[in-house]
Amino acid sequence: MRASFWGVTSLLILSADDVRALALRAQGLVPGVLPLKPAQAARAGAARRTAAVDAMLRRLGAVQLDTVSMLARSHELVAYSRLGAVGREAVETAYWGSGKSLQHPDEATTFEYWSHAASILPVEEWPLFAFRRRAYARRGFHWHKEPTKEIARVRRLLQAEGPLTTTQMGGAKKGEEWWDWSDTKVAVEWLLFLGEVVCVRRVGWRRVYDLAERAIPAELREPAPGDRWVDEEGVVGPSDDDCLRALLERSVRVMGVGAFADVVDVHRLGPSVVLTRPMLEAHLDELVDDGRVARVEVEGWEAPAYADPAALDDLTSARSRTTLLSPFDSLVWHRGRTSRLFDFDYQMELYVPQHKRVHGYYTMPVLHGGRLVARVDPKRERGVLHARQVTFETGRRGGVPASAVTGTAAALREAASWVGCGEIRIDRVLPEHAAPALRSAIAG
Repeated sequence: MRASFWGVTSLLILSADDVRALALRAQGLVPGVLPLKPAQAARAGAARRTAAVDAMLRRLGAVQLDTVSMLARSHELVAYSRLGAVGREAVETAYWGSGKSLQHPDEATTFEYWSHAASILPVEEWPLFAFRRRAYARRGFHWHKEPTKEIARVRRLLQAEGPLTTTQMGGAKKGEEWWDWSDTKVAVEWLLFLGEVVCVRRVGWRRVYDLAERAIPAELREPAPGDRWVDEEGVVGPSDDDCLRALLERSVRVMGVGAFADVVDVHRLGPSVVLTRPMLEAHLDELVDDGRVARVEVEGWEAPAYADPAALDDLTSARSRTTLLSPFDSLVWHRGRTSRLFDFDYQMELYVPQHKRVHGYYTMPVLHGGRLVARVDPKRERGVLHARQVTFETGRRGGVPASAVTGTAAALREAASWVGCGEIRIDRVLPEHAAPALRSAIAG
C-alpha cells in the first residue's frame, strides 16, 4: 500500500508476508513460475527437463558450485528444490552441454566465474564481469608467485590443442593438498580470472578450459552498434559503472525485494575499498530514477529496500514448494536476510569442529508453506537416507506445529525417492517430543 500525507506520497510499504511471497517467486520456488512443475518432472521428456533447468538458471542468474555431496552436489540440489526429479543428465546438459566430449559447443550458453562464489552463470552475463576481470588485472597475483613462462605455454597449448583439462595440460597439483596447485593450474586459473580463458564445459567434475575468443559467442565479446566499451588493463568490455548497474539491477530481480546488503551480496560486489557503499548506493539511486528498480519500505526493516518493479504488480500469496534446500541455495545466501525474511537464524556448520556443531555437518533448511520450518542433516548411505539430526523451529512455548512435522516428512520422503533411497532413518530429533510424530509421518 501507499500512504499519502499533505499531498506527498510515501514509499510503498510491504508486509513481511509480501516480501516472503516476492522472494519465493523471484527464486522460482513457487510451482508454476518455472516452465515445469515438480510433479511433472518424472513424466517430462529429456528436452523439456533440460529447458526447465536452463530457464531456472537464467531466472536465478547464478548457481553456486560446491564439491560436497551428501545427497547430491549443490548445483543439483538447487535444480531439484525448484523442479523436482529432473535427473542429473538434464542438469548437466543445461549447465555444461552434454559433458560427453571435450569439443566445445558451437555456441556456449553458460560459463563459470567468480560471482557470489564459484558459480555457473548464463553466458549473456559474460560482458558484465569485465569489471571483475579488470580488478584482477589491477590487483595482480595474490596467493601464488606468477609463473610467467607457464602462462605463455598454456596460452600456446590452448591455441593449438584446446579445449583441455588441467591434467591434459600438465597436472593440477604438486602434492596431495587441494590448495597445492601446480604452475599449470596457477597459470590457467589466472588466465580464467582475466577472461582470456573460460570454462563452459565440465567432464566428470573437471573443468575444461578454452580460449574465450573461441568459446564465447562473438556478439558477447564485441560491443553492439552504439555501445562504447572500454579497454582497461587489457580487458575489453562495458565500463565498470555500466557493469555494476546492470548486475545490481539483475540482483534486485533475483531477490524480488532486498536491503542494500542483500542486493550487493548476490554477486559479492562489496562494499570494499574500491567499490564503496556510497558508490554502489549511487548506482542503485540511478536505477530507481530510471524506473528499473523500485525503492520500498518493509515492515520491521530499519532502512528502505529495493524491489523489482515488475514483481510488485503481483503481490498475491502463493503456496511454495515443500523441499529441502542446499546450504548454498541463493534463497539463503545472505544469513541476515534469511533471518529477516523467515525469522530463521541459519549458519552452515560444515567448517565448524564437530564438537561445536549444534545442528549438524550439512544442515539443509526445510521449506514448507512459505516458511523455513526445520533443518535436516542428511547423509545417503547404501540405499538409506540418514537424517542424522532434525531440528524443528519452535513456538514461544516450545511447541512444533503439526504442519511443520508433516512438511518435513514429505520433504524427506521425496528426497529419499529422488536419490534412490528405499529407507529413511531418523537418528536425533529436536525437540525430542516431536520425534514420534515425525517418525509416524514418515512411515505413513
